[in-house]
Amino acid sequence: MGRLNERREQIVRAAREVIAEKGTAGFSVRAVAARAGIGASTLRYYFPSQRDLYEAVFGAAFDATLLDLRIHDASVPPGERLAECLVQLLPPAPPPDQAVERWLDVITATFGPDGAPEARLAWSAVSRRARSRVTAWLAALEAEGALAGGVASVDRHARLLLTVVDGLALGRLVPIERLDEAQERSVLADAVAAVLR
Repeated sequence: MGRLNERREQIVRAAREVIAEKGTAGFSVRAVAARAGIGASTLRYYFPSQRDLYEAVFGAAFDATLLDLRIHDASVPPGERLAECLVQLLPPAPPPDQAVERWLDVITATFGPDGAPEARLAWSAVSRRARSRVTAWLAALEAEGALAGGVASVDRHARLLLTVVDGLALGRLVPIERLDEAQERSVLADAVAAVLR
C-alpha cells in the first residue's frame, strides 16, 4: 500500500506542477504522465478517470486549507464551532485588488461559451470536497445530538449552508452594498441556527 500511495503522490505533485506552469487548460493525462515520468496507461492505473485525477489534485489542495478547527470540541457551543468552520470557505474580506476581475475570469473560463471541460472538472472537484467537509462537520454535530432533523437531514442542511456561504462569498466580491463583518456573522448565525437544535 505504501508504494501505491507514493506513486499516487508523485502523480499528484506532477499534476500540480503542470497546472502551475500551464493552468488547467494545459492539464491533461498525457502532460501529467510525462511530467511524472510514467506512461499514460500507468497513470490510468492509479487514476482510472480524469475526474479521479482532478479530485485528487484539487481535493488535496482544498483539504490542506480547510481545517476542522474546534468542530469536535464539545466545550464550545455547536453553533459557534460550525460557524467558525464555515467562515473558512469565504474569500478574504475585503477582497484584494482585482479580486472581482479574477473571479469573473475564472467564472468565464469555467462556464462561459469557451469554457474548458478541465476547468469545470476542477470546479466540480472543489465543490464536491466543500460539500463533503460541511457534511462531515454536520455529522459530527449530529453525533452529539445537536443537529435538527437528525442524520436524515445532514445533506439538506449542507446544501442550505453552502448556499448561504456562496451568497456571502459573492457579496464579498461584488463591490456594491457589501455587508459589514457583523452583518455577515449575523446571516451566518441565522443559517447555522436553522440547522441546529
